[in-house]
Amino acid sequence: MRTEHPVGVVTRGTTGINRLRRSDRWAMHDPDVARVLADAPDPLVVDLGYGAMPTTTLEFAARLRTVRPDLRMVGLEIDPERVVPGREGVEFARGGFELAGLRPVLIRAFNVLRQYPEEAVAPAWARLRAGLAPGGRIVDGTCDELGRRCAWVLLDEHGPRTLTLAWSPFHSERPSDLAERLPKALIHHNVPGEPIHELLQAADRAWATVAPQSVFGPRVRWRAALDLLATQGIPVRRPRRRIRDCVLTVPWDAVAPA
Repeated sequence: MRTEHPVGVVTRGTTGINRLRRSDRWAMHDPDVARVLADAPDPLVVDLGYGAMPTTTLEFAARLRTVRPDLRMVGLEIDPERVVPGREGVEFARGGFELAGLRPVLIRAFNVLRQYPEEAVAPAWARLRAGLAPGGRIVDGTCDELGRRCAWVLLDEHGPRTLTLAWSPFHSERPSDLAERLPKALIHHNVPGEPIHELLQAADRAWATVAPQSVFGPRVRWRAALDLLATQGIPVRRPRRRIRDCVLTVPWDAVAPA
C-alpha cells in the first residue's frame, strides 16, 4: 500500500480500551453493514485514525470477524510515530484521507473530523467516498472518553444515509445529553430551527412522557420512547432485537442542516 503524502493533519490521538464498543456492536448487527461485508469479494476494512494505541482497531476486527471471518483489517494513522507492527491478523500503516491507496469496503473514522473545522467535513467525506470499493460504506463518528455517549453518520458512495445516536442506558439523563458528541457535520446546528435540534427535543419529550416505564429499566423505557416517536411521524428505526444500548437511528434527510 502507498504511505507517502498522507492527506490530513495530526490530531490528539486519544483512545482507550473498549471505547468504541457501542459502534462496534451496531456495525455487527446493522443489516446494511452486515450485507456489505457479507457480499464483498474483498472484505477489506480500514480503521482511519486509530490514535495513540491500536486497541480499538483490534477490537473492531475481532467483532466484525463474527460477521465475516476472512475480513482484512488495516489501521491507518497519519502520525508515523503511532504506526505499530501488525498483530492479531491486523495490519497498520501510515495514511490519511487518501487511505494509503487502499479500496476498502468499509471505513471507520471515529473522533477524527471532530478535531477539524466544520468546513473540512464535506471535502473529507468526498475524499473518503472516492476511495471506497463499489457499494462500500463509511462510518464517521464521535464519542466521549469512556465511550458512553456516541454518534455517527453512515455514508455510501453518494453521501450520508443515516445518523445514529447510542448511549449507555445508565449514564445519561435524557437523549439530548448526546448533543455535545454530535458529529462535526451537525454539532454546530443544534440550535432552534434546525432539524437535529428538533429531533433531540422530540426525543427528550418522548423520554419524559414514558417515564412510568422506568420501573422496568431504562432499556424498556427507551423502547417505549421509540414507539412514541414513531407514532408522532418521526422516522426512527426500531430495532428488532434486544440491545444493550439506547440507540436512535434516523435517515440523514431528517437531520441534515437546514
